Amino acid sequence: MNMQNIMAQAQKMQREIMKKKEELNNQEFLGKSQWVELKFNGNKELLMVKISDDVVIDDKEMLEDMIKIAYNDAMKKINDKTEEVMGVYGNSLNGLF
Repeated sequence: MNMQNIMAQAQKMQREIMKKKEELNNQEFLGKSQWVELKFNGNKELLMVKISDDVVIDDKEMLEDMIKIAYNDAMKKINDKTEEVMGVYGNSLNGLF
């Protein structure tokens, strides 16, 4: 295989990776707990915070726990989807996304 073919394949793979990453970034992921919903995009940017009307504001520690649960739920969904979509490109890409 000559160098031009290798470069062409590398550029094709790079375009595919960038397209997949853009698709991931445009997806929305919802993390939920009993009182809290958090919506993130694939870049892990927070898009929305919704706190249930049922929340008892006097219970600050419980609300903080519900936020943590919702956050961790959303991050797991983002990480799982990223692995599902980008995992086909191998472990050599770890840390890039």
